[in-house]
Amino acid sequence: MAQKMTVPVFDEKDIQDNKIICAISYLWILFFLPLVACPNSAYGKFTANQALLLFIAGVIVGVVGIIPILGTIVSIVGGIALFIFTVLQFVATIQGKVRVVPFIGHIQIIK
Repeated sequence: MAQKMTVPVFDEKDIQDNKIICAISYLWILFFLPLVACPNSAYGKFTANQALLLFIAGVIVGVVGIIPILGTIVSIVGGIALFIFTVLQFVATIQGKVRVVPFIGHIQIIK
C-alpha cells in the first residue's frame, strides 16, 4: 500500500518571510540557500529538503541516462517529470503554499 504523504503545517509568518529565498532553492544546486539565509526557519528546512530531493533525483536520472536505449528513455521521461515537479514546487513556494514533491517528498534528509 502506498504511503500517504501528509503536508506539514508551518507558521504563516515564517512562510511569508522566507518564500522568496525558499523558491530560489529550487534552482538546481541552490538547495542549501534557505539553510544559510534563514537557518531557524522550519519552512526553510522543509523547502531545502524538498529541493535536495529533486537535485538528487536529477543526478540519479542523469547517471541512469548513460545506459544505452533504456537509460535514455528513463532519462528523458524522468527529466521531464523532474522539470515539471520543480516548476510546480517553485510556483507553489512563490505563492506561499506548502507542497510535497510527488513520489519522493516524504523522504527526510534535512531535519
